[in-house]
Amino acid sequence: MIVQDQIEKCSSHYQKWKDLALNTLDPKESKRCMEKAFFWVELQTAFITLFTIEQTKGKDPMVKRKILMAKANLSRRLADYAKETLDEINS
Repeated sequence: MIVQDQIEKCSSHYQKWKDLALNTLDPKESKRCMEKAFFWVELQTAFITLFTIEQTKGKDPMVKRKILMAKANLSRRLADYAKETLDEINS
């Protein structure tokens, strides 16, 4: 997936969860929605940071390796998030 698409997807998910958090009256549900919103804004920030590093220093082999490792970590976090979401739905 193109980095700009990832950033846009994170932004839309953040906005969705933030709106849900602000529009719910249940404090527990609001907290849960804000945690999800923070996850997405944190992920968006990570993608923006990696994109910036890649554009400025992406030709250095050591930097390329670190960027690849960081992207793998972000993919792992997304997989964990998906698993938690499925667990929420199934319980």
